[in-house]
Amino acid sequence: MKNGMAECSVCRSRLVSPSSKAISRAYDNYNYKIRVSSKQRALNVFLVVGDCMLVGLQPVLVYMSKVDGKFNFSPISVNFLTEIAKVIFAMVMLLFQAARNNMLLAVPAGLYAINNYLKFTMQLYFNPATVKMLSNLKVLVIAVLLKMIMKRRFSIIQWEALALLLIGISINQLRSLPEGATTVAVPIATGAYICTFIFVTVPSLASVYNEYALKSQYDTSIYLQNLFLYGYGAIFNFLGILGTVIYKGPGSFDILQGHSRATMFLILNNAAQGILSSFFFKYADTILKKYSSTVATIFTGIASAALFGHILTMNFLLGISIVFISMHQFFSPLSKAKDEQQNGNIELVDAKDGHRAKDSFINMAAGATEEASHRIESDDRVPLLPR
Repeated sequence: MKNGMAECSVCRSRLVSPSSKAISRAYDNYNYKIRVSSKQRALNVFLVVGDCMLVGLQPVLVYMSKVDGKFNFSPISVNFLTEIAKVIFAMVMLLFQAARNNMLLAVPAGLYAINNYLKFTMQLYFNPATVKMLSNLKVLVIAVLLKMIMKRRFSIIQWEALALLLIGISINQLRSLPEGATTVAVPIATGAYICTFIFVTVPSLASVYNEYALKSQYDTSIYLQNLFLYGYGAIFNFLGILGTVIYKGPGSFDILQGHSRATMFLILNNAAQGILSSFFFKYADTILKKYSSTVATIFTGIASAALFGHILTMNFLLGISIVFISMHQFFSPLSKAKDEQQNGNIELVDAKDGHRAKDSFINMAAGATEEASHRIESDDRVPLLPR
């Protein structure tokens, strides 16, 4: 740097080096802008008043904490607890700030709270086999919601694959019905139709909206997103507990009443399923989650036959075949052949445009070089003036 000029070591261009006067002038301008801001002026007043009160109160509190002229506590413990209090404040404010960016997760949390309650309510109207068969309708509902909310496109082959999945699961679950029995355990009332409609649409909407919320903030850590998702879910369920207490009385507030070892395992299993599902929604999609759950049911049937000697019925074998055909059909490259062809055409057009842009860039560079050469030749013909 010479004479207040900084020279670049690569391009040899010269820039004016910022002097101390320039920095001071910029700082004065910044302070001037702050002074004309009413919000900043109010903040400064608040900071000064608060600092005066707290700093002035600190020695008074130290004096009041003495007993017989000495401290009965360790000053180090006071400093440690002080830092812990500041850490808690920082964490709370960080959570509040992050919560503003994850408000979308409150929607699927509320829907999941309703769905988890409906899982038990449906057992009052239907037997378990019927509940499972009705839950199969979620496949098509999820696909429709994915198309509406996330603008996802499915080919005709993929729609047919989803229909095959619905048929395959239904045939598979028919094996649990005794011969001559009906699928409905009790006469279907109006409440049963309402619960069935909610039981099919609410969890489907929750899954799709959860995927939308998680992927809309894809750069955010999934653990932070899960913290808010499960936190919102806990709040909604706690509100449900308070509503039960108001309706039934304070005696129903004991949330551990009637629980057993089986319910504890049920809670752990449900928690593990929810955590795993969040990774599906974040890094995969809801359709893959549905196929995964279906294959898990098939593995359960095969394991039961191998370990406990249960008989694999013809319905089970037919259901397995249809499910695997559906899975192969849905994820097959043939189901996306049309889209890939369109993408190939787009890539071809982009490649042609790239070549054209490259050619034009080369022509521009060549023209610039010729012009620069012409200027150099002209400069050589001009006599240099003495400095």
